[in-house]
Amino acid sequence: MEIPSVVVLPLLIVVAAGLYYVYNEVLQFMSKSLVRNKVVVITDAVSGVGSECAQLFHKGGARLVLCGTSWDKLESLFDSLTSDADPKETFAPKLVILDFSDMESMEEVVAEVVECYGCVDVLVCNSSMKLKAPVQSVSLELNRNIMDINYFGPSTLAKGILPTMISRRSGHILLVNSIQGRLAVPFRSSYAASKHAAQAFFDCLRAEVEEYGISVSTISHTFINASAPEPGAKGEAKPGSLAAFIASTLTHGVSPSALANEIVRTVNRKRKEVLLAHPIPRVALHLRSLFPPLLFSVLAAGVKDSAMAEQM
Repeated sequence: MEIPSVVVLPLLIVVAAGLYYVYNEVLQFMSKSLVRNKVVVITDAVSGVGSECAQLFHKGGARLVLCGTSWDKLESLFDSLTSDADPKETFAPKLVILDFSDMESMEEVVAEVVECYGCVDVLVCNSSMKLKAPVQSVSLELNRNIMDINYFGPSTLAKGILPTMISRRSGHILLVNSIQGRLAVPFRSSYAASKHAAQAFFDCLRAEVEEYGISVSTISHTFINASAPEPGAKGEAKPGSLAAFIASTLTHGVSPSALANEIVRTVNRKRKEVLLAHPIPRVALHLRSLFPPLLFSVLAAGVKDSAMAEQM
């Protein structure tokens, strides 16, 4: 019996969606076993992305060290993780106060983080400070603060933990960066500069520590859209389905849960570089490399348009 040609395309789509769903289910199952018993340090764990990461790694059986600037928020996150958790399958997280704006405390913080379990298997540098302002209105003090939080802090923490990884000849350092570490946008001068610095540092670090069996990954994402529909929300396609994949490509920005899932996948697959962006930012990156004058003209025109709009 021959299958009518009009049915072939829908049938292929259904089969592809089924294979995609099974693939994601297998990856989710494997991710739990890959992080089990691993010591995972997450900075700014109380943020949207940080707490989503903590949930995923905790369910996977990782030994978490959660870092943040607020003890109350850290305790609240601790309670949410342990309230319904099975103590036979998960570990109670350890909490560490970490403030990258206080660089003088970094030596003590690094020692405290390492002392939690005696080693670190995975370091997720998630902290970030954003700023939107014209160049001339940003003070030197604010510039330094942004550089401390976005560059000096993560790089200092990575260097502090590095000796334990080198001695064990294993480890994974992951930087949650921004696409603005690769593409500068007007009115983000200080932010883009700090992200470019962090990107360059961790790119250099990757090459230097590869011989010790240490992996270094960077994830460059577009802006985090906390209002984006989370997977499983009412009316949303099931996570991992073909419909969810198509919807995600049409959504502006990236949700905290989507970024957290990408972080876990990157740790499991040890990917060196991930670009989590939609078509327009990707095209801009290619223009920056292939036709920079065109991109500069587009950006300048955008600044002029915004200035005219403010005057109207």
